[in-house]
Amino acid sequence: MPEEFTTLPDLASRAFGGGVVVANDEFFAAADHLVLPTAPGHAPRTFDTKGQVYDGWETRRRREAGHDFAVVRLGAPGVIRGFDIDTAFFTGNFPPFASVDAVALPGHPGPDELAAADWQPLLGRSPLKGDSSNLFPVDDGRRFTHVRLNIFPDGGVARLRVHGEVVPDPELLPKVFDVAAAEYGATVVDCSDMFYGNPQRMLMPGLAQNMGDGWETSRRRDDGNDWVVVRLAAPARLRFAELDTSHFKGNAPGAARLTGMDSRVDPDAWFEVLPREALRRDTRHRFPVRVRTEVTHVRLDIFPDGGMARLRLLGRADRAYLRARIDR
Repeated sequence: MPEEFTTLPDLASRAFGGGVVVANDEFFAAADHLVLPTAPGHAPRTFDTKGQVYDGWETRRRREAGHDFAVVRLGAPGVIRGFDIDTAFFTGNFPPFASVDAVALPGHPGPDELAAADWQPLLGRSPLKGDSSNLFPVDDGRRFTHVRLNIFPDGGVARLRVHGEVVPDPELLPKVFDVAAAEYGATVVDCSDMFYGNPQRMLMPGLAQNMGDGWETSRRRDDGNDWVVVRLAAPARLRFAELDTSHFKGNAPGAARLTGMDSRVDPDAWFEVLPREALRRDTRHRFPVRVRTEVTHVRLDIFPDGGMARLRLLGRADRAYLRARIDR
């Protein structure tokens, strides 16, 4: 199914540090809206000096040949698996066609370097529907740092989602970092329940903004407990674990435990990483990890249910694994 790629992280998201670095026209609405992590909104009959206010990028009506474009720096470089060109609330002013190019550049290139770059087409000129999520899968295994959205000939796009697999540059990572961070490639691979909140939110950068910015399960009515499994950004020896229940006050778990395994050795051999520890409401808990065995996956068990704002696992990653990913 083409929609499956939408479960992968949005590499262009402002939540990862993504941003629009070049746009040829932003007359009606700024291109910066393209990478906002929030869903687009709309307030009908809300006008400023340039017309109806839109939560998206909107260019003026072209009166000459050509097309409009915006270049996005990916907050998390990686392998792109699909695009969502979202034209939400653009009805009589959406572009009828769009295409997307990509490039991998070192450092922090400026407009001149980007203009001279060897851009690779990932999505050919394709039709768009107005006020819709337009999904396009991508079959390309290369790592990219920037994408260029081209719209034909002009119009408005609310959001550009660039879904894919994060591939960080190991030369830009410290020896010890958060190997459970989504911005470095960690991802949730299984969980027992996500009724109120997706567990992937626990791996996002920064502090949780509110109770909705974390993982929360429904109330259990049996003798079991809830859990989530995270594939780390790289095999690592863990040093510290941070279990953050910020904002969860009447619904924090009573306790938690961490187990780990090395899938390269035995995917069924789980061992204790952090023994069961009592948790407090609305608190960032930090615990030392005594195990020195490398792990590729960690399972967080919460007892019996509740919410967790963030999960941080600080460790020393396998640098050879990280280099192999970027060199493939």
